[in-house]
Amino acid sequence: MNNSIKIFSVIFCVSILLFTCGSSTAIISTPVENIDSSPLKESILTENELNTWSHLDLVRDTIPGMSVEKAYSEIIKTKKGKTVIVAVIDSATDIDHEDLDDVLWVNTDEIPNNGKDDDNNGYIDDIHGWNFIGDTYYEQLEYVRLLASGDKNNPRYAEAEETYNTQRQKFTQLKTRSSQLLQDVINADNTISKHLKKKEYSQKEVLAIKTEDKTLQDSAALIGYILGLDYETVDAFKKAVEGDLVTINTRLNYHLNKNFNGRKVNDNPSDLSDVGYGNNNPRPTTKTESHGTHVSGIILAERNNNKGVKGVANNARLMAIRSTPNGDERDKDVALAIRYAADNGAKIINMSFGKSFSSNSDWVRDAIKYAATKDVLIVHGSGNDAHNIDIHINYPNDAEGNGPEVANNFISVGALTPRYGSGMVADYSNFGKNNVDVFAPGSEIYSSIPENEYKRQNGTSMSAPNVSGVAALIRSQYPNLTASQVKQIIMDSGLPINTKVVVGESREIENLTDISKSGKIVNAYNALIMASQLTNQ
Repeated sequence: MNNSIKIFSVIFCVSILLFTCGSSTAIISTPVENIDSSPLKESILTENELNTWSHLDLVRDTIPGMSVEKAYSEIIKTKKGKTVIVAVIDSATDIDHEDLDDVLWVNTDEIPNNGKDDDNNGYIDDIHGWNFIGDTYYEQLEYVRLLASGDKNNPRYAEAEETYNTQRQKFTQLKTRSSQLLQDVINADNTISKHLKKKEYSQKEVLAIKTEDKTLQDSAALIGYILGLDYETVDAFKKAVEGDLVTINTRLNYHLNKNFNGRKVNDNPSDLSDVGYGNNNPRPTTKTESHGTHVSGIILAERNNNKGVKGVANNARLMAIRSTPNGDERDKDVALAIRYAADNGAKIINMSFGKSFSSNSDWVRDAIKYAATKDVLIVHGSGNDAHNIDIHINYPNDAEGNGPEVANNFISVGALTPRYGSGMVADYSNFGKNNVDVFAPGSEIYSSIPENEYKRQNGTSMSAPNVSGVAALIRSQYPNLTASQVKQIIMDSGLPINTKVVVGESREIENLTDISKSGKIVNAYNALIMASQLTNQ
């Protein structure tokens, strides 16, 4: 649990405290199969282990990574394979980042900056990808857009209204509590500083305060509690609360505002045939728009430049497509982004976004089917609501509810933590025997963020690109395999986990086979062996 999330959970506790005080060379490696005898990792992970855990090996390192480094050292070695284009449909991507600038897809049929659509694909000067949302940054959530439309004939209108009322009340209360907490901490900090006659102090010094003064007693209790959390200073705690207030205000002012319209492109979002909008700049509008950059680094950050991180794939090119705002993406943008990627040579599409309502989900499913005709594999994060998505629908998806898949080129990924055992499935990860295919590393994943920086982030948004990286490795080394074959290899070659895991909001204890289609965690080493066997290479 990171500090930002933790603040929300401690507000209530603090309030109580205040009131109460392609290769042709044969592979002869052996796949890893029985791993349930693997010991639990009891020691705290080192900084290097945390930064690279998704590439480590469960048997060798007792960390449930994808055996990426083992695959390189024992199978790939110096074999480069065929270059694979990976489209990242996401928020903005910093294509000038030191770990991405040399692995960009280049549209060689387009003459840069001449203001013409040289290749007649409908997009002017699309050299490295396309930005379908232009200068848009904030957007409403999908169910808020539904309410704003006034379409009471929509079968989910009443559900949308109930969800809106619940969320509006929740975040309004959070804003009040967080604002009060911040003020209480500021006041308590000033009281303690005045008493100790210094600004910086330790928890030990605070707990040693003996006084009959009620204000000082309450201040010492609050500050002592805060310094017992994962914060080195009171200022660090205050900054975390201030950050949470930014998130809360964003939710109230934009995401949950029925009167807000943040779309800044010249199109009709309800008309799929209205195309050609947006621009050719997929870069971030602000440094905090880091999601696409982080996702891209996981997949294909340069492996041999002695900087930052190593991507999973060693011979891939990034097609950067911006379609996801701060808020819910629009189905039109997603559908057109998928078609753009498929038409321009992508063999893998990563989609690390999602929502619980969708006005035109059929547009996206049709695009998924279209991508299948172009032999494109789509990898999607299952979502971060701790829901069983066989029951609670998550979009985009490749089926209506639990019905048949519209194509066999879509793989849904849940998230793992770096700690093997009952807690290895991330507590936020969605799951579902029908609608989640596999699990892969998603928590505390270290990758690139804008302006040549790096950071650890959490989510199925991180587990999907780990799988996209493995898919790129397979399609590079074995380019004759189809998208559906690569999907099946990833599912079948994973490590089967018989250890029961804790999942969902209710923290149920389940087998991995009950919460995913494969019952396995992705393993690059095994996947390459299976690909070799399937192609007889």
